Order: sequence, then structure tokens, then C-alpha cells
Amino acid sequence: MPSSAVPPFVRAALTLLLAWGAARLGVWLSLPVPWMLGPLVATALASMAGLPTHSVRALRNAGQWVIGVSLGLYFTPAMAALMLGHWWALLLGVLWALALGLGFAAWLRRATRASLGELSPAERAATLHFASTIGGASEMTLLAERAGARTDLVAAAHSVRMAVVVLSLPFAMQWARQHWQLPALDVLPAAERVVDGPGLLWLALATGAGAALLRRTGGANPWFIGPLAVAMALTMLDRHLSAVPPALGQAAQLVIGVSLGVRFSRRFLHAAPRWLAAVALGTLGMIALCAAMAWVLAWATGLHPVTLMLATSPGGLAEMAITAQVLQLGAPVVTAFQVCRLVAVLLLAEPVFRWGSARR
Repeated sequence: MPSSAVPPFVRAALTLLLAWGAARLGVWLSLPVPWMLGPLVATALASMAGLPTHSVRALRNAGQWVIGVSLGLYFTPAMAALMLGHWWALLLGVLWALALGLGFAAWLRRATRASLGELSPAERAATLHFASTIGGASEMTLLAERAGARTDLVAAAHSVRMAVVVLSLPFAMQWARQHWQLPALDVLPAAERVVDGPGLLWLALATGAGAALLRRTGGANPWFIGPLAVAMALTMLDRHLSAVPPALGQAAQLVIGVSLGVRFSRRFLHAAPRWLAAVALGTLGMIALCAAMAWVLAWATGLHPVTLMLATSPGGLAEMAITAQVLQLGAPVVTAFQVCRLVAVLLLAEPVFRWGSARR
């Protein structure tokens, strides 16, 4: 039976069942972030095998909502003061991300010159720019479409970059923590580890309103940034309503893993293999450069290099924050760096492209 003949709700239910089994296997195998990595790998393999996998956008939005709230609870007044004192490091992180994207574009231009020969110069320039910018896949694909780029190549580049980072960094971070015998670098205060039913309801209403407001105003990634901002504000004001139940956090990681895995279809694998290989190799190069940058920032700030590796990595905001949260490697620092980068990239991606086009 072809995938199109299977009702979407059946496909979604079967995909979630597969993802849950993979997550339980990941826990048994002691994977670093089992509730995200297990579903991601299992869903990607099933999708590439031609099975009728399906990700429900509403569930992914809900997952981002939960993760945003749980991360916002780390931003106590003391943590906010720490990040304010390192404002210059946050700025350096933004500049680093922009420079990394420009270097990645130069690598893709050199490595894929032959395979992009059928594109016009303007189309090729837009494709390379938005495929290499270290931002969210959906936002960059939308900007690429407006600029006349090959959106399929842009979306594929971001999917491969995300997969390479998410499948490599958690294992590296788990090894680093064990090798250096790191204690938990961020532990929630006792008041924020208590789940309170009425408080959780009020927290959900407040953060849901933040998501709805940001979505209405056209903000980027509203189901993550909106709840994160509201939860941060409440925590910094010393208002502790409730913690997020661990089971809810695990479910959120699961649906985010599924949303990443379903991008890897059979058609995806056969589309521009040279392009995909260049993206994967370039991503590994960026990870190595980010490791060097993390050591420099660690020397300058006194923060741990493992935390700063996740903070400056070319991965996605939610995925890197989840890794830091699960492994307790400085989730507030990672979130602050990644949020600043996301906002800056979204604001500057188009102006930088127009500036480059004018120069050419």
C-alpha cells in the first residue's frame, strides 16, 4: 500500500509508536539524549526505507512549547545577572555565527561548483547564502524562496546540517562529561523542581499567551521563543508557579526527534548527493571550528568549554538546549547564546545577502 493511501492519523500514530519504542531502546542503551536521538534515528531510517512516517505539526509546536517553558525556569535572577555580565560574549557569539555562515557558503561554492552549474548566477548566489546561514530551516527556506533560490537545496542543507550536529555532539558531550568528571553545571533550585497542578495550569496559560502573541505578530519560532520569554520573565521576577513534569519533557523531546527524522525520505537521499555530501563535510568542519572558539571563549569568560561548545555550535536552538538540559551542561548559557544568534541571523540574513549581491 503506498504511503498516500494510509490516513495521516494512522501514519502519525504508527510513527509515534515507533519513536516511543526507539526512545525506550535509547534509554536501555544509555544514549546521551535518548528521548530525542532514539526517535530521530528510528524515524529517519523508516522514512528512508519508504515507510509511511508522519509528523504532526501541532505536536511539534507543543513539544517546542514544553521545552521553551522548561528552559525558561533556569533563568533565576542570579543567572540573568551572570548573562548580563557576559553581554560581550553573547555579541561575539552572534558575530561568530555570521562569520561561520559566510565561511560555510565559501566552502559550498567551491565544493559544488560543478553540480550547481545549471543554476543562474543570481539563483546560485541566493541558494548558497541561505543554505549556509546558521539559522532555522523553515525560516531560511522562506527567505530563500523570496530571494529566488533553489528552496529544495536550501531545505536539504539545513536538514543535513541539523542531523550531523544532533547525531554527533550529544555523544561528544557525554564523553567529555565523563572524561572530565563534570558535576551538574546547572541544577534547578528546589522551588522550581516541584510540580504543582494549579501552578502548572497558570504557567501553561501564561506561556501559551506568549506563544500566541508572538505568532500573531509574525515572530520567529513563536512556539519556542514565546513560552521561553514568558517563563524567563516569571523566573527572573522570582515567581515560581510550577516545574515541568519529567514525562512531559520526554514527550516533547520525542516529537521534536520525530519532526527531524521525517525529513529524510528516499527522494531526499537521491537529490543532489554531491550537495548533501558537501554540506555534511562542511558541518563537521564547522563543529571543529566551534570547538576551538569554545576554548577561546572559555578562557575569556571563565565558563566551561563544554557549555560553550553547545552554545556556539551550528545546531538548532531547541536541539542544543535539550542536549544541555538533559546532560546538565549549562542550559541557560546555551539557550541565551542560541536565542541571541537566532534573532540576529533572522534580522541580518536578508540585509547581508543584499549587501553581497550589490558588491557582486
